[in-house]
Amino acid sequence: MIPRLKEKYRNTIMKSLMSKLSLKNIYSVPKIKKVVINMGLGADALEKKKLETCVKDMASITGQQPVITKFKKSISNFKSRKGANAGLKVTLRNDRMYEFVDRLVNIALPRIKDFRGLKDSSCDKFGNFSFGIKEHIIFPEINFDKVERIRGLDVTIVTTSNSKENTVSLLKEFDFPIVKSAEKKTKKKKKFFAKEEKEEKKEK
Repeated sequence: MIPRLKEKYRNTIMKSLMSKLSLKNIYSVPKIKKVVINMGLGADALEKKKLETCVKDMASITGQQPVITKFKKSISNFKSRKGANAGLKVTLRNDRMYEFVDRLVNIALPRIKDFRGLKDSSCDKFGNFSFGIKEHIIFPEINFDKVERIRGLDVTIVTTSNSKENTVSLLKEFDFPIVKSAEKKTKKKKKFFAKEEKEEKKEK
């Protein structure tokens, strides 16, 4: 059975993006290439049973067996040695990727308490959209009653887009709740301090 979002992309999203982005060639329409999910292990990496639990949870969330990543070098501050278990990683493509995105957008993210959307600043110019999830229990595959420790996840949506704007447009078509980041007020502060300096000079 074809995943719902995969079918939606083919039948609806591609046409919509061609119009919105003023694209002439259908092959130039951006698409989601893969989704990478990472989970840090911390102290759980040292205990076999806890490590097995993390692996099981990650497999349940993503629908795919994770790969155990290793530390590339020793870090004394974190008591980590080169070659030791560092985290778990899953790379999703094709059908599993679409199925995960569907669950993420429509079930998991809405379950985050006081959720206000994903900031567009999480998107880079290379077509990657990265964000963190503080609690893995937002995924319906996790039984909260059996959870010993709440763990965080890092998610990266890799697309074929060549600009930040196109990436945001693509992900919004998949109903990602992306919001504009608050603008920095550095310019206003500079003007304020400039006025103060002028007033001080006048007083002198």
